[in-house]
Amino acid sequence: MSRDRYRPRTFVREVILLLVAAIWWIPFYIIIAISLQDRDAINERSLAFPFSNPQWGNFAEAWGGGSSTGLGSGLLSSFIITAGSVIVIVVLSSLAAYAIARHASRLNTTLYFLFIIGIVLPYLLGLIPAFILLRELGLVGTHLGMIILYTGVELPTAIFLYAGFIRALPKEYEEAALVDGASPFRTFWLIVFPLLGPVTATVSVITALFVWNDFFAQLVFLTGTNNQTLPVAIYGFVGEFATQWNYVFAGIVISVVPVLIFFIFTQRQLVKGFAGGIKS
Repeated sequence: MSRDRYRPRTFVREVILLLVAAIWWIPFYIIIAISLQDRDAINERSLAFPFSNPQWGNFAEAWGGGSSTGLGSGLLSSFIITAGSVIVIVVLSSLAAYAIARHASRLNTTLYFLFIIGIVLPYLLGLIPAFILLRELGLVGTHLGMIILYTGVELPTAIFLYAGFIRALPKEYEEAALVDGASPFRTFWLIVFPLLGPVTATVSVITALFVWNDFFAQLVFLTGTNNQTLPVAIYGFVGEFATQWNYVFAGIVISVVPVLIFFIFTQRQLVKGFAGGIKS
């Protein structure tokens, strides 16, 4: 029973952990504080929270209520590109990883190591050839072009995660389904894929965070089009002679909210995916 008592040492450890956790909230405080200030207040007291006169209108201006670079259309483009990339990557990588993990052959082993090489190489090395190819196909500046680009970039990582997870799954359910006459494709979607929930959440979160926060590729492929994403739209508030920092940080707050909501709903499956297994 003594182990369950709340001791002073336990209280001290909790206080220390809360103080350490508070350090991670400092960047969020800075972002929110600056997003609620006007331009003059930023120069005078940029880190002071505007309790007396918060400028909530900064969010409306950043969204598009008077700014030439509104974030409303950028949010929609980011959502389309991110959701499309996640769906395509989950479908293709899970199928490819299932074939690699369940059908051992020299070809599958070679393909697997090629995907591993794709993880190591930085995607920026192939950005110029990708731009030329998408330009020839007429896909530069389009949502579909960005989905294809990000699918190629994130597919190796997704296949690596799926293959490792599938190898740990028991084969009895698949063998029973095949005996009952189910095709391999039907067996995968009805038996195997529902068991991949944890790693699917992991792949979805990793892909969504990368695509949502990526700036350079979106700047190259989408600048000057009507399909620019949130990072590119926020960059529009940065000028050569003046930077509207209150609008920049208000835009950052707007861009962070969807990611936090997505993470809150997927964090349990994400932890299971990193744990690398399922419960029987």
